[in-house]
Amino acid sequence: MRHKNESIDTLIERRVSRRDFMAGGIGLASAAFLGGTALAAPGSASASAIGVASQAAGGGRLGFDAISTSTADQVRVPLNYTARVLYAWGDPVSDGPAFRQDGLNTAEEQAQQAGMNHDGMQFFPLPLGSDNADHGLLVMNHEFTDEGLLHGDGEGPDGQANLTAEKVRKSQAAHGVSVIEVRKVDGQWEVVRPSKYGRRVTAYTPMRVGGPAAGSELLKTEADPEGREILGTFHNCAHGYTPWGTYLACEENWDVYFRHPTAEVPEAYKRYGVSDNPRWRWADADERFDTGKNPNEPNRFGYVVEIDPYDPNSTPVKRTALGRFKHENAAFTLAKDGRVVYYMGDDDWFEYVYKFVSSKPWQPMDREANRDLLDDGTLYVARYDDQGGGEWIPLVYGQNGLTEANGFKDQADVLVHARKAADVVGATPMDRPEWIAVHPETRQAYVALTQNGRRGDEGSLTRRDFGSKDPNAPNPREDNVMGHILRWKETGNDPAADTFRWDIFVMAGNPNDESPNRRGNIRGDMFAQPDGMAFDPRGILWINTDMGGGGIYPRKGGAYEAFGNNMLMAADTETGEVRRFLTGPVGSEITGAHVSPDGTTLFVNIQHPGGGGDHYVNHRHSNPKEPKAISSWPDGARGGRPRPATVVVTKNDGGLIGT
Repeated sequence: MRHKNESIDTLIERRVSRRDFMAGGIGLASAAFLGGTALAAPGSASASAIGVASQAAGGGRLGFDAISTSTADQVRVPLNYTARVLYAWGDPVSDGPAFRQDGLNTAEEQAQQAGMNHDGMQFFPLPLGSDNADHGLLVMNHEFTDEGLLHGDGEGPDGQANLTAEKVRKSQAAHGVSVIEVRKVDGQWEVVRPSKYGRRVTAYTPMRVGGPAAGSELLKTEADPEGREILGTFHNCAHGYTPWGTYLACEENWDVYFRHPTAEVPEAYKRYGVSDNPRWRWADADERFDTGKNPNEPNRFGYVVEIDPYDPNSTPVKRTALGRFKHENAAFTLAKDGRVVYYMGDDDWFEYVYKFVSSKPWQPMDREANRDLLDDGTLYVARYDDQGGGEWIPLVYGQNGLTEANGFKDQADVLVHARKAADVVGATPMDRPEWIAVHPETRQAYVALTQNGRRGDEGSLTRRDFGSKDPNAPNPREDNVMGHILRWKETGNDPAADTFRWDIFVMAGNPNDESPNRRGNIRGDMFAQPDGMAFDPRGILWINTDMGGGGIYPRKGGAYEAFGNNMLMAADTETGEVRRFLTGPVGSEITGAHVSPDGTTLFVNIQHPGGGGDHYVNHRHSNPKEPKAISSWPDGARGGRPRPATVVVTKNDGGLIGT
């Protein structure tokens, strides 16, 4: 019998009532919550593709003039800023082949080029250990493929008819991670080619398994009878980094690649979304993704993968101690005693917020000693109460009901089935927890709760029922199509603490919406569905939006019409002010925003330009017969199809981003 989580809405007293919310009573940045002593933390497109617009600006630490909303097929930034395309899908990583605008690059060629749909991203200075902000390695995820654009001869409305082994191999090569060398020359960024660091990690790159699940019966397959080597990583959404200079790629919606042979899907698969009709049809040509033939293969995905960008010959490692779920990102901070801490969201409706605390401290002067630091530690899941407090519940075999009587054989079982373990211990189901960001000085953590249109919908919970459909204190909306950002501060301001205090930073929305439930309480420019988040060195919070589904392609009518294209917002967490900095091309998502160590460069990813509308199938695959039906960004008329890309934004006077 499925454990029924105690939802906050069942508690008698409410810290934040729905009446207060509808009246705009949820505060932005209360002095009491933000107070305390700050702690130091470690710390080529055509001209038509870029545009500029402005409107009146206010005061505070945000010194730029906010731009208006947009439906233009271009990247727009404030006056006195310049945006340029640095690295687009199909560009060579090092000295590989050039991109073909007809989409007919081979799988072998794709494996040497930028993957598709850039997402989470991190800059690593060169040389290792320096603070150089003009030369380094840029590492990024390639979350998923648009099969209709990927295959130039794609058949059918989604490009997946008559899939061949070559086409599946190309799709797998377009997933994963890129490592590229970049440098600033005469004030402009460029990709260094050739580069000894240039590297692609794909869906078939060999990887080592680390942590408690290594060698587990749950991970063993005919091809890997030891359960210690996995081929590939894919659907890597956001990311993380380590203070010893490695990159963390986070596996998110990995379930949509596996096909179960019948409609009777076992509960262990169903809990993670595996079905008999997956969105990607790799199983047509690669039996690794057929659960009837390889029942343990799904257990080998859903992890945080550590990659050393400084060593192109190194083997990536899946760190199973951080749990298996739909990882959004892994937000780093340090405990007071030097142990590393990672906050993680499970990006799905009614899923959870997690924390990992290593057993041993980080050794700043000994990189080798930190090599397997993420294999030993404790994974926790959050339970929020309605009084603004919460606790971290350890997911440890033998504790809190995680016993053989409840279906767990050992710690590997707990980690592989982390969602089930979180169910059992009574974690709080949330409104799609996505990126988490930690303030570089105060160590307060912020989580983007992107949306949950299923809360309050009696027929929506097809996979779960925890009695959590009603609104609750940290998720106060019935029909949360706009999203919000929640924050917390650990007891004693120590990220390793077992308890914390939480508050809601902002409720996203349109102040002019006819529904009070969708107006929000933003102090500044409106936005909806916060997704990616990152703090820059000044402590400005950058918020990327992903108005998915019907909101990706602007349409007449609907909740998102007034917002136009997706955007990048800058938030001053001290004052609560939010200001619009960038808008993307038609149909794109803005993601991966990352500011260089010296604060003078913004790297940001433009994902799936042209997404949405009648030419977009299942939110992931466009019509191969009309590749530019919605967008031609960034190559315009000379291009054959829209291309996801990394854009570099700098201030014309060389100053700090956001000033």
